[in-house]
Amino acid sequence: MPRQLGELEDAVMTRVWQWNRPVTVREVLEDLQQERSIAYTTVMTVMDNLHQKGWVRREVDGRAYRYTAVSTRAAYSAALMNEAWSQSDNPAAALVAFFGMMSSEQREALTDAIRIVGHNVPDPGTAESASPSAPEGGPTGGAQGDSGAADSGR
Repeated sequence: MPRQLGELEDAVMTRVWQWNRPVTVREVLEDLQQERSIAYTTVMTVMDNLHQKGWVRREVDGRAYRYTAVSTRAAYSAALMNEAWSQSDNPAAALVAFFGMMSSEQREALTDAIRIVGHNVPDPGTAESASPSAPEGGPTGGAQGDSGAADSGR
């Protein structure tokens, strides 16, 4: 299970996820510098750490690397939620408390998500239900898009 990204790691990954294309340290640096004073070597170290941790892959492009996200923000968020939920000694109570914290927009997104997942659940009376298998793309969402309500606010 992934550990939560640090503040600077999250700021870097947010750009990689939003841009959804291979990016250089220089591009990320220039965008981050609009918000804060930060050195090239700091961004380079963070991106190298993200590569070592498996969050991004990189390819050589001239004298620099181009970094690409390995997974989506939605998959990252889902893994964090799953990790937190699995730590509860009373998962049902944790869900009730979590749902109680949601805004009406978040509850609407949850309803939409349940409807989507419900369409992918095989009917218990069909042959499909006899052999359980993960949906294409696996539990982390694979290379599917990162749009929709599952990523509220980012």
